[in-house]
Amino acid sequence: MEIWPGTAYPLGSTYDGSGTNFSLFSEVAEQVALVLFAEDGTEQAVTLPEVDGFVWHCYLPGVEPGQKYGYRVHGPGDITLGERTNPSKLLLDPYAKAISGEVDWHPAVFGYDAEAPDQPNNDDSAPYTMRSVVINPFFDWGNDYPPKTAYHNTVIYEAHVKGLTQLHPDIPEEQRGTYAAIGHPAIVEHLRRMGITAIELMPVHQFVHDHRLREAGMWNYWGYNTIGFFAPHNAYSSAGDAGQQVQEFKAMVKALHRAGIEVILDVVYNHTAEGNHLGPTLSFRGIDNAAYYRLDESDPRHYVDYTGTGNSLNVRQPHSLQLIMDSLRYWVTEMHVDGFRFDLASTLARELHDVDRLSAFFDLVQQDPIVSQVKLIAEPWDIGDGGYQVGNFPPLWTEWNGKYRDTVRDFWRGEPSTLGEFASRLTGSSDLYAHNGRRPAASINFVTAHDGFTMRDLVSYNEKHNEANGEDNRDGESHNRSWNSGVEGSTDDPETNELRNRRVRNFLTTLLVSQGVPMILYGDEFGRTQHGNNNAYCQDNELTWVDWGTVDENLAEFTAALTHLRHEHPVFRRRRFFDGHPEPYAKGNAERDIAWLTPSGDEMTPEDWNAGFGKAIMVFLNGHGIKGMNYRGQPIVDDSFLLLFNAHEGDLDFVLPDQDYEFGWNLVVDTARGQCERRTDTLTAGTQINVTARSVIVLQQAEPE
Repeated sequence: MEIWPGTAYPLGSTYDGSGTNFSLFSEVAEQVALVLFAEDGTEQAVTLPEVDGFVWHCYLPGVEPGQKYGYRVHGPGDITLGERTNPSKLLLDPYAKAISGEVDWHPAVFGYDAEAPDQPNNDDSAPYTMRSVVINPFFDWGNDYPPKTAYHNTVIYEAHVKGLTQLHPDIPEEQRGTYAAIGHPAIVEHLRRMGITAIELMPVHQFVHDHRLREAGMWNYWGYNTIGFFAPHNAYSSAGDAGQQVQEFKAMVKALHRAGIEVILDVVYNHTAEGNHLGPTLSFRGIDNAAYYRLDESDPRHYVDYTGTGNSLNVRQPHSLQLIMDSLRYWVTEMHVDGFRFDLASTLARELHDVDRLSAFFDLVQQDPIVSQVKLIAEPWDIGDGGYQVGNFPPLWTEWNGKYRDTVRDFWRGEPSTLGEFASRLTGSSDLYAHNGRRPAASINFVTAHDGFTMRDLVSYNEKHNEANGEDNRDGESHNRSWNSGVEGSTDDPETNELRNRRVRNFLTTLLVSQGVPMILYGDEFGRTQHGNNNAYCQDNELTWVDWGTVDENLAEFTAALTHLRHEHPVFRRRRFFDGHPEPYAKGNAERDIAWLTPSGDEMTPEDWNAGFGKAIMVFLNGHGIKGMNYRGQPIVDDSFLLLFNAHEGDLDFVLPDQDYEFGWNLVVDTARGQCERRTDTLTAGTQINVTARSVIVLQQAEPE
């Protein structure tokens, strides 16, 4: 085979139309062999002749897309010193754009002897592991253009590629559970109907199904076990895994963009699928263990673990940081994605041990002209000391607001002394985000997410029911802030089911009238249940797949009406925090931008806020002078609204405030009746209106006569 020197950059395999350049970083390597696989599985090894700055490289004329390959790295293999190179292990390219196959959990994929973990295992792993694939980088994007929806106009939909589409009757069977299914008109139209502007896909980077789960007959369904930071997960491809997954992913993005929907990826850069010191040798560990992972300084055989998965990526090492940044740029520039949600983002902020918001990773993101311009969402915690960092990320970032979730759940299950914090969460959590110049959109508001109960289960279960996971119900969160509405689990009792339906509508209404960015968990808009399993990470079956045959169409209509109400009215998606002053553009109206009122229509006093039994409040949102665009792109000047929240166990009579606020109101939302449409009868100041127990009413300023 003809071998040319090639170039050190770009890293990975790069096809240029005539041949392919191969490039691999390893500071510890003494020799690197590139292994090419023929269709029949036979190997051809090429020793990389060039090394520049610890980057080994060559160019092979005639090597085309579809070529499967891997690496064997020769070097020091003293496990006691944290050195784990072993040429008997076939290694994935960390920059592979596509990966073929999956891990067969044979003992050969482990780099140590099971009987003596400090001794190497020299069995060849090639027959039992995955292979990197050279891809065709060319794709006809046509006139594709990112929607670039402003944060404050965004409604996020967290979804699983397979879970959302596997049972959809209108999608061809061979496409279900794949990228093609997400881009199918049936899914795209559902997202549009629900008023979704961005779909946040659970991990689609190539991941590994854990050895323990496979032995138990289960799968790593969620996918938080990444092995390839550039490769779309091959099992989500309907067309094949020899590079076709890249083309199919791009086609999905193109279809969603055409519908005005952004694509956000849930990314897992904090750890890899190689696990702890007893994990397999699949890629990074065998290439340069100390460069890619944080090793225990007192015993480099072991790993520092801030993630609960066995290892943590070494973000103090320049090449590891380069890997992350190159991956992010690749997904934006080549795959056209619109943003990222960073799993356990606090891990990426750890320089030595403490979380540091000025760490190198955040500096790099801040100055990067590509990555800094897309949506960046942090899951602002990890399991290490000081890992809970809600409100502490840099100004460029938004965050999953865990305090919003907890407070809203507590308020609607009737916990005492939650009124003050509920008010803060409803109005964008300025206590968390205003101190460093961020705005309400920094708060990604959610009540439910993939990790925990679905919204239907949140109102149906007091306790988790994770027996199917095989861990005797020990796994998963035990403090869910849930309430089963009087009966644990499914029931035929009509009163209980009516209460549950009302409470789901309360959560959705609260979410969609709150300042910040709402995130809806897939299936919550029509009542999906996991039957009390709040940790369904290993359940790739009907438990987690959306059953489109049992959709609650009334709830779906209600949810769609709520999202469109939000899109129509900028007062629910303000760009600034409330400050208690009149709107700057208000004409002839001096009311404050917000007012907090008791059910009797009087202004709240400090005593009212501090009353532990208080579970009801009326909120005036002054829309006068708020200029914005509705979801059709039309300029509007907004109306004012009254929000009537009653979390008490009994009905309450609210008195509409005097004419200093408005002369008349029309009812637009009533969660007790499942109504989300404007009524024509006008309620005047001083009118008494009954608000059903545990319900919300939203009133809109009446049209002037």
